[in-house]
Amino acid sequence: MSLSSLSIRNQLPGTVTAITAGEVMATIRVGLAGGQDLTAAITREAVEELGLATGTAVLALVKSTEVSLATGRVEGLSIRNRLPGTVREIVTGGAMASVKVTVEGGELTAAITTDAVTDLGLSAGTPVAALIKSTELSLSTG
Repeated sequence: MSLSSLSIRNQLPGTVTAITAGEVMATIRVGLAGGQDLTAAITREAVEELGLATGTAVLALVKSTEVSLATGRVEGLSIRNRLPGTVREIVTGGAMASVKVTVEGGELTAAITTDAVTDLGLSAGTPVAALIKSTELSLSTG
């Protein structure tokens, strides 16, 4: 399953493992092929429209501008989604850089400033954690 007609490059396949419904929003736990878990916060209406249930195959989608990178131990943050990975490639421009990160079961791209690349000392092979807020994660069943 891949949505190639979207500008969102970060598309990780997974399976819904849990749904916690609230009055307006729900949290959806997604198990990725590489063994990690992601949490998406979406509306209850979206859960119903997508027909989500435990076992539903989904794509977890996130824009590259919503992926942050950390090189040290990550603690004391409300960000639920923390995927360990390794920098594969960095393409830098004047102000921004595109950093490709290999994670178990796929790859993520983070759009960060070139200053951040320098400050974090990023290069190919650098171990990182990709951080994604649950509210920035979208799900697709198609």
